[in-house]
Amino acid sequence: MNQTISRYLQGQVVEEEMELTLIELCDACDAPQEQITVWVLEGVLEPRGQQPQEWRFGGAALQRARLALRLTRDLEINPAGVALALDLLDEIAALETQLKRRSTH
Repeated sequence: MNQTISRYLQGQVVEEEMELTLIELCDACDAPQEQITVWVLEGVLEPRGQQPQEWRFGGAALQRARLALRLTRDLEINPAGVALALDLLDEIAALETQLKRRSTH
């Protein structure tokens, strides 16, 4: 197993500069390649590269894939619903950041 992946699985912080292949991402979040491919097609994950064998995912994609997997497995949400839920969570986080900035000024 890739040393970067094994460090993450041991609980260390993942940095955005980190790059994972499709296989490494699948191993790290325990998801099948077909599931990751569906998430890419739905816009849940945005890899660098054109073809699956060229895809590279940043560290944030690992956290996003794990959350997508929880929504899929635990709540039985379909891929389009996962994409919508994650987009809404992103918007909430952005609004919270704006509120924090405003409250400190």
